[in-house]
Amino acid sequence: MNNSITLKQARPEVQQKFMTGVYRWMVLALAISGLAAYASAYIPLVANADPTKPPLALVDLIYAAANGMGMWALIIAELVLVFTLSARIRKMSLSSAKIMFLVYSLINGITLSVIFLVYTSTSIAQVFFISALLFGSMSIYGARTKKDLTSAGRYLMMAVFGIIIASVINIFFKSSGLDWLISIIAVVVFTGLTAYDTQKMMRIAQYNDGSENFQKVAIIGALELYLDFINIFLHLLRLFGNRN
Repeated sequence: MNNSITLKQARPEVQQKFMTGVYRWMVLALAISGLAAYASAYIPLVANADPTKPPLALVDLIYAAANGMGMWALIIAELVLVFTLSARIRKMSLSSAKIMFLVYSLINGITLSVIFLVYTSTSIAQVFFISALLFGSMSIYGARTKKDLTSAGRYLMMAVFGIIIASVINIFFKSSGLDWLISIIAVVVFTGLTAYDTQKMMRIAQYNDGSENFQKVAIIGALELYLDFINIFLHLLRLFGNRN
């Protein structure tokens, strides 16, 4: 979609409106994910078969579903939504893109509810705050720097694939040392991607004409920044979070 943008540069206020839209969608998605995660972990839905134990929340039911395959089903649904939104957003309507993005943030929030079972609430709040500061700082850097981050972005994306491959391998080896190393590298990579993705959106904003196509680009930009933030947060949590 970016290759088709050959319009004259927009006015500064129009550029700002585009970026505001990107961050508004991102913040909305984070809010939905956060609320969904908290509700899925703490709101009781079904009485426990063992009366001495607390009622079951949604995350407990998901883990119990299909002999533990319930959570994997949600993860697969997330991947399908992300790839569909990224690959077919040109062909879908703006309203469909918005709904798909919000549904994705909701499902992702449900899958993230497990962190409330593993880490203390105080630890989650502290790491979230640190992640927000780190993300915000790099996003500001990406918006203001005169340095072209395009080449860095290519290497960072290659690093993301390396992280995915290493993470899959470590599922079988279960090495705590490798897990620690992956998390450190991931924080660095996604912090860099935050600056790169921000600069990319700033450049696109220069040509914003307010059309539906640009509104779709804003949603994709929000998705990219959302994923950057979530990955920074999760990997920092793995490094510094206090477990229950």
